Amino acid sequence: MTASTRVSRRNFLAVGSLTSLGLTLGDYLFLRQAQGSETVPEPKAKSVIHIFMPGGMSAQESWDPKPYAPIEYRGEMGSIDTKIRGEKFGDVLRRTAQVADKMTIVRSLTHGEAAHERGVHNMFTGYRPSPALVYPSMGSVVSHELGPRNNLPAYICVPNQPNPSASTGYLSSSYAPFSLGAAPEQNGFKVRDLNLPGGVDEVRYDRRRELLEFVNCEFNNRVQADNIGAMNTFYERAFDLVSSNEAREAFNLEAEDGKARDRYGRNQAGARMLLARRLVEAGARFITLTYGGWDHHQQITANMRRLMPAFDQAYAALLSDLDERGLLESTLVLVSSEFGRTPKINQDGGRDHWPKVFSVALAGGGVQRGAVVGSSGPTASEPEDTPVSPEDLATTIYHQLGIKAEKELMAPGARPIEIVKGGQVRREIVG
Repeated sequence: MTASTRVSRRNFLAVGSLTSLGLTLGDYLFLRQAQGSETVPEPKAKSVIHIFMPGGMSAQESWDPKPYAPIEYRGEMGSIDTKIRGEKFGDVLRRTAQVADKMTIVRSLTHGEAAHERGVHNMFTGYRPSPALVYPSMGSVVSHELGPRNNLPAYICVPNQPNPSASTGYLSSSYAPFSLGAAPEQNGFKVRDLNLPGGVDEVRYDRRRELLEFVNCEFNNRVQADNIGAMNTFYERAFDLVSSNEAREAFNLEAEDGKARDRYGRNQAGARMLLARRLVEAGARFITLTYGGWDHHQQITANMRRLMPAFDQAYAALLSDLDERGLLESTLVLVSSEFGRTPKINQDGGRDHWPKVFSVALAGGGVQRGAVVGSSGPTASEPEDTPVSPEDLATTIYHQLGIKAEKELMAPGARPIEIVKGGQVRREIVG
């Protein structure tokens, strides 16, 4: 029985009631499958770039400044006008302010997880952490539902898997992210294991692959296990990647001319976002990249002025570059963090953890252009209107990819679990 035809607990009574009408279980499942096929959302996005700012980036110093609040709330930084009429960003986002008409800013994200690892899990999976079950990340779900394209891994982490919540959870390990093994901003950057080892030419490689397939086939005939199937899938996808010149070339930052490198910035943010654009262009479905460290309990002004200029340059370049290449409409770009920062500056000149309200930025992939959703009130204390949960955010992203968030996947113990439970597609974001 497939996931799309499985009878969920809430539908069990419906099956019983239909027997009085002469319908069998098979009839019910057929109707459910037909109904499900009609309601699968039309995909607006083909790829996602998730730019994760680990540590809890302050919205007050970035997407949601409070220029009219007392200084102990607004902080020392200024604000600037954007291309969204009447809306301001922090003054360290000068270039991004000029592409704000391509974006939607959600200023009313809210959840209840004030610890880093719990907030991260909530934002990466759409689920609050549970001691009973580890949920899969959005990237792993996308890999499971949509699969690889053009011989590229479906889910790629730049440079490496950033946290345990970015992985497969209860899904098979074959849907784990592909990690680069090296940071693209480093001189001589090379992705590990993409090239044949020394002394192995194409003929020898093909001979080794045939031998491995023969051995695996004999072994698989004798032993049936999910983890063996996952490993076989892993090997097959690795072979496809190594044997495809086009796929390997997608990771080659040296192929970009100097003007593109300068446009994005020759630094951590610039290199990672430029590589993300190359991977999307080549066919990757979901890319998670990290930049900086944003747990600013002290000296938040100095830290934001140190970290944000590189992000500002690279992010504005990424949105503009994708738009110029005709890729922005099919690429959803999300900037998020695990939570926000406290409304008031603390005695050390920083802000502490605050999950009650914070901001995320979205662009492309069918997201509205030049919109602001929700408000955090005059002091960024709590959502003043239009609260948006991590469940809502994840459900909306899946919807844009053509994935039904209420679809049930199989967890250990043959338990059906919804991809996201309780979220809704936020039309304020996607229209």
